[in-house]
Amino acid sequence: MHPAPRALRRAVAAITVALLATAVGCAPQPEEKASAAPSGSAAKSCAKGRLATKTAGKLTIATDEPAYEPWFKDDKPANGKGFESAVAYAVAKRLGYGKSAVVWQSVPFNKAFAPGVKTFDFDINQVSISAERKKAVDFSSGYYDVRQAVVALKGGKAAQAKSIADLKKLKLGAQVGTTSLDYITDVVKPAQDAAVYAKNDQAKSALKNGQVDAIVTDLPTAFYITAAEVTNARIVGQFENQGGTPEQFGLVLDKGSTLTPCVSGAVDALRKDGTLARIEKQWLSDAVDAPVLT
Repeated sequence: MHPAPRALRRAVAAITVALLATAVGCAPQPEEKASAAPSGSAAKSCAKGRLATKTAGKLTIATDEPAYEPWFKDDKPANGKGFESAVAYAVAKRLGYGKSAVVWQSVPFNKAFAPGVKTFDFDINQVSISAERKKAVDFSSGYYDVRQAVVALKGGKAAQAKSIADLKKLKLGAQVGTTSLDYITDVVKPAQDAAVYAKNDQAKSALKNGQVDAIVTDLPTAFYITAAEVTNARIVGQFENQGGTPEQFGLVLDKGSTLTPCVSGAVDALRKDGTLARIEKQWLSDAVDAPVLT
């Protein structure tokens, strides 16, 4: 058989190369390469200082008014003082927004996680992450692990309580919509309905005036109340976390917000590099152990 002419051999080689290229293009790609595009897209959408925020070039952060200590200082969220103010600015910095690019907004606690479009990019206001709330809003990764505590006046009926059973016959109060109220109704299950208040200030006033035997709030707030606001009160004890995972505060975002993965990534990075621990030590160092009520 005669060798094929040189031109014919070149044509056959070209066709073979083309077919191989087509086959490779149609073949399944390795897993790491297949995921490269989404990762690139996520990185692009989280470009520092260029997020799809409510106001271009600004980051709008919401919290309640008044802004309580130790979470904020002097009722001024914008001063960077207090645990949550410091966390908010740390997250903003991770996202590429300096202090001058942060805009604060006042939003009532209950409204922050109610259904509906939000006017803020994220809200920071001691909002515990829960499955029920996730039906209406998005949450970031948790930025603080928290326990609930009982505060009572020294010498009052609740002051000597040692267990959950000791609380059942008492009149307890808490702010509406909070995990604190959930602990009263779901864990203590008192004989009397809980007293429910629109603001934590109202709950504290009720305690001072003897309208309730004790109030339930998060542990750091309980330490601040007893140290600076109701000095004739004491922390009776704290509750164990219910379930296998700790209760956590999370930043609240619009349901389905494109910012959620970016904000969660920022919180995760702050936890990993020790920033959250340092901020907690600075602003919540008084929130040490309290007796556990079982």
